Formats: sequence, structure tokens, C-alpha cells
Amino acid sequence: MDQPIAQPAQAVRELAGLLDGPHVVAVGGGHGLACVLKAALRYASRVDAVVTVADDGGSSGRLAPHLDIPPPGDIRQCLVALTPDGSPWKDVFEYRFEDADVAGHSLGNLILAGLADIEGSFEGALMRAERILHTSGSVIPASDLHLELEIESEGRTITGQVEVSLHHGRVDSIRVSPSSCVANERAVEAIMAADQIILGPGSLMTSTIAAMCVPGITEAINRSDARLVYVANIVTQDGETLGLDGVDHLETLLRLTGVRPPHTIVANSTRVDVVPPLEAVDFDRELAATYGADLLVADLVDEMAARPSHDSGKLGAALSTTHP
Repeated sequence: MDQPIAQPAQAVRELAGLLDGPHVVAVGGGHGLACVLKAALRYASRVDAVVTVADDGGSSGRLAPHLDIPPPGDIRQCLVALTPDGSPWKDVFEYRFEDADVAGHSLGNLILAGLADIEGSFEGALMRAERILHTSGSVIPASDLHLELEIESEGRTITGQVEVSLHHGRVDSIRVSPSSCVANERAVEAIMAADQIILGPGSLMTSTIAAMCVPGITEAINRSDARLVYVANIVTQDGETLGLDGVDHLETLLRLTGVRPPHTIVANSTRVDVVPPLEAVDFDRELAATYGADLLVADLVDEMAARPSHDSGKLGAALSTTHP
């Protein structure tokens, strides 16, 4: 008879803990951002995502310019990450067509495009999607526009998210166009209201920094009183971060965005097997300390993943200790 009584009591304690949890805002894009949203749901009272809108590949790259909407792919992944487990809508939004004219398109991307037409705006589409999915927070595009990513490297200009992701070598500057773009007001409001802001993991240039270089996003992070956390990638990427160690990643993030140094760096401590030229992203603790950041290392690896990836449960446990 004790067990039925104990279960509701435990549920009440867990709910009370979540109600007291921090408001977390995660900034970036792609699979990394979706993973950190799932992780934050384990300890936060509210979780919001500020998502890059500079994707020009795959289904998003086909839809965004023709329909005049922000690229929906990363946004869709975040919506699904914030959707309760067991919801049939997860499978619906993740379904990808393999044949005919819609081959390569995610059904969720098409639903978002259709909702934008029905609601008269992409913002309206997102709010409608959040109600349909019963998300545990909001997914907010960094800008209301579909933006183009551009970098300067050794006197060359490289344009487009896909091309930037393949680029090898030092990046001297990064920007989005049109230059007249501004941050989504809801994104700025969420950042200013946050108790904890998480940058990364994910593609350094084309996800994390791409969201932050929208005018107004980094400025809001720097004005915010929130504790800033940087989640490091587990391995380098063949292209934008090849040859960079952990401190190099951090230095590049700070140099290209002007963001304030993080309070905490969360990095993986577990050995991972990678095929050269890729390398595990390791941090020199003493060098990390020169940035004023605490270094938290833990086993973060998803043992079931085909390639080195973060486990959302392990990441959530680590992140929960970074907020007082």
C-alpha cells in the first residue's frame, strides 16, 4: 500500500523542483541545440530556444527563399525537442519524404510553411505549432528574416551556410545579410528574462555564432544578468573547426561575436574514438581559467549514437549543477 502513496508524493516533489528551476534560454541551431533543450528540460522551469535562420541547405534551403520564410529545419528540430515524450506529433513532424516532388522534405517543415500561410506570418505559425505540440517553452527565430551567412578569411569572402561549413582555415570576421536585419524582439525579451543562457553545442560557425551574429542577440546576452554557460562540442568538424582545441573554440567564439566570457564551460571527459583528421575537443584547464571560466568536465557521450554525440540525460545532469 505504500507504493501508490509514495508515487504522487515523489511527483509533487519533482514538480516543485521544476517550478523552482531556472528559466533557460539556449542559443544556436541544429542537432546540438535540440539536444541541449532536452537536457535543460530535466531541471528548468521554462526552456526557450533562439535559433539561427541562416540555413541554406536541404529542405530548408529549398523552402525558405521561395516562400519568404525563415528556414524551418532547425526550428522544427527544436519544436520536437520541446514536445512531450509519447506525443504522436513527434513522428509527424520528423517524417521525411523519400520520393516524388517532396523527396527530401520533412513533413514538419511543410506543416510550418503551411501554418505560416494560414496564420499570415511565421511567428503566428510557430505559436500555432507550439499549441499543437504542447511544447514546454518557445522556439524563437533569431531574426524574422531568412538571412545569409558570410565570412571573411585571409582576404576571401565565403557566402552561404553550406560553403562556410566546408571552409578550412582561420575566420577573420562573420556576419549575416541583409545588414539591415535586427534581432527578433521575442528573442531579446527571452534572453533578458533568462536565469541561464546556454551557447552550444553544435557547429561553431554555422549554428552557434550564426545565431549570435544577428544584430541585437549578443548585445542582449551581454546585458543580461543570466549565468552564461558554454557547452563544448565533443569532436571537431571537418571544415569550420578542424584543428581547434577547446580553448581555440572558446577564443573564436569570443573574438567573432564579442560575447562576454562564460561563467562555466561544460566539456566531455570520456575518451572517444574518431577518425583523423577529426580530434576530440579537449580543454587545458589553466588556459580556460584565464578567461575567468570554471571548467566542468563529465561523461557526456551518448553510447548509443553512431558518432560522438551528447547524451541529453548526462548533459542535463551536468548543466543542472551550473546554476545555483
